[in-house]
Amino acid sequence: MGAAGHVRDGAVAVVDGRIAAVDGYAAIAARFPGLPVLGDGGGIITPGFVSCHGHFSEGLVTGIGETHTLWEWFVHVVEPIEAHLTREMAFVGTVLKATEMALSGVTTVGDMFCSAPGRSPVTPGIVDALDVVGVRGDVSFGPADVPHDRSIDAIVAEHHALAQAAAASRRTRFRVGLATIPASSDALLAATRSLLAETDRLHVHLHEVREEVTASRTSRGASSIEVAARLGLLDAQTVAAHCVWLSDDDVALLRRHAVAVAHCPVSNMILASGVCQVPRLLRDAVPVGLGVDGAASNDSQNMLETVKAAALLQKVHHQQADVLTAPAVLRMATLGGARALGLDDTVGSLDVGKAADLVLFAEASPSMAFVHDPYQAVVYCAGTRDIAGVWVDGERIVADARILTADLPAILPRARELAVELATRAGLASELAIT
Repeated sequence: MGAAGHVRDGAVAVVDGRIAAVDGYAAIAARFPGLPVLGDGGGIITPGFVSCHGHFSEGLVTGIGETHTLWEWFVHVVEPIEAHLTREMAFVGTVLKATEMALSGVTTVGDMFCSAPGRSPVTPGIVDALDVVGVRGDVSFGPADVPHDRSIDAIVAEHHALAQAAAASRRTRFRVGLATIPASSDALLAATRSLLAETDRLHVHLHEVREEVTASRTSRGASSIEVAARLGLLDAQTVAAHCVWLSDDDVALLRRHAVAVAHCPVSNMILASGVCQVPRLLRDAVPVGLGVDGAASNDSQNMLETVKAAALLQKVHHQQADVLTAPAVLRMATLGGARALGLDDTVGSLDVGKAADLVLFAEASPSMAFVHDPYQAVVYCAGTRDIAGVWVDGERIVADARILTADLPAILPRARELAVELATRAGLASELAIT
């Protein structure tokens, strides 16, 4: 997964948090005799996984609303919680879900926190939590003000609070966010454009469902992608979540503006949104990464599930076994995601000089006892139980399927209390099977 392709009997040397060499084990051992050796020589090491789209704002509302399509789910699950999220909820929910991601090999996460702006900032809680867990973050605030009447000043203040928190963190950076084009007033779109003059990175949902395309054409006479391009929003380094319902013109605009797509196969299936045209996007040179999506639209934050689902969904949809192969999917989960976030000069492949963001899959498990093909072994066979280690900047944050950073026993009781409080305040009792 680097300049030399995959290396049999290989090793990665890590010095000062960076990849110093990738070569056969004998050559590495001779060149770096003083380094400790981790691994038993029979596992698989990959770049850390990059989840380039999700919502830590949903961290405390998993497992609700499976019978809803996307817009119904907005009305019945997501929108009711937005006004009741607190900074503590953001922190606790992010610790839980970032930990779940890390245990599945995620070392970099792109997130869009969706909440109603209030009197005090909520989103810095995400940054605090990511610092605890130790994963790399690319974080944004995803505002919407249609049909709600929300203060543009308060929205901008939340963006700035998140940007300041990210600037002071150890591994997180800020990105401008926007929920959707139809859910944005002209004033919010103008404010977003102004924010992009300060930070030239954008995270946005585009064409997730057919209803979004219809709503945009009805209200503004063009698709969301066309509107975003016309306003100059796509001139930023942009990651667009979903992109399921695309016309030829839409694909051409994505390619022209170098927009990267965050493909979220599990949430697209759960919410019956449709199937992203991944093979076509790749053929047309549109960058594609993978996202676990939100904790209430995927429910699981397991990147290995997303990786496998991405391959299987395209195979069954096209009824063609070779339409999306294991090497292509694993590339989307690593370097593809890094490129989607504009971080491919730092992470995403096992190249000398890049950050030592690594995942070690152990040999000592039923799933990985032997390896015929390393790509298929990771994409189709591996589970979280097989992850022996995860490193970010050379710091080990997972060992033998255990998180080493966050104190889960201490945080779980409070997480349960906050989850009940949030569901109660949001009036979600009708969505719960057990109250």
